[in-house]
Amino acid sequence: MKVSPKKALGQHFLTDPSICYDIAHALSKLDEVKTIVEVGPGTGALTKELIPLNKDLQLFEVDLESVAYLNEFFPEGAFTVHTKDFLKVKLDEYIDGKFVLIGNYPYNISSQILFKAFDYKDLIPEVVGMFQKEVAERVASGPGTKKYGILSVLLQAFYDIEYLFTVGPEKFDPPPKVDSGVIRMVRNNVLELPCSLPFFIRTVKLAFNQRRKTLRNSLKSLEGDVPETFAQRRPEQMSVGDFIELAAHFEELAIDKTKDDE
Repeated sequence: MKVSPKKALGQHFLTDPSICYDIAHALSKLDEVKTIVEVGPGTGALTKELIPLNKDLQLFEVDLESVAYLNEFFPEGAFTVHTKDFLKVKLDEYIDGKFVLIGNYPYNISSQILFKAFDYKDLIPEVVGMFQKEVAERVASGPGTKKYGILSVLLQAFYDIEYLFTVGPEKFDPPPKVDSGVIRMVRNNVLELPCSLPFFIRTVKLAFNQRRKTLRNSLKSLEGDVPETFAQRRPEQMSVGDFIELAAHFEELAIDKTKDDE
């Protein structure tokens, strides 16, 4: 019986093989891993280009009609399909060792997928894929731009990020109402920060949640004063390194206060 997968919520299927080829071959860290993880393969347009890369290919797809299509039209043993929500699984229970992450990611959960990659950054040396253009630009943007924000800073602390190319709506079925962008994120050499990760995340989120205010005002809930070097800046004027320095400063003040209170 032939199956025809429905259009899953938030998913737009690529129909241009050359785009799929370019995304698959944007992977640059295959020599470091034995596994490729693809999120949201749909009807397998990108999957088709990943199979010849000769890696253990693990797919996460929750749409059962898409899974049936993949199993019918692709060779047995070409990949393993997990009918699990990628955002909810513990990836180290499904994947052995390090892996690269790739996909034409569902727009409605794309930011959550990036935060998931952030959580598993020590197992993921590279992330490649298609996002809504606005999200892709936000991830790759640097200081001084309106798109620079929480996602930019957190990811760029641990990944070198490159915006590769833009893809128009006509390359999809159904066509989205926006352009798409392909990015590549390659793990940098930062193993740990000079502050705890939760404190770094808290500092960045506090700053950007009131991005129109200067840091002196937006970070009032943290212990102590903002260093004069940063006090009059707004968050989009801070580099990733600046945020790391600022978070380390506040965490040290918090630790000192705890010692004084004992």
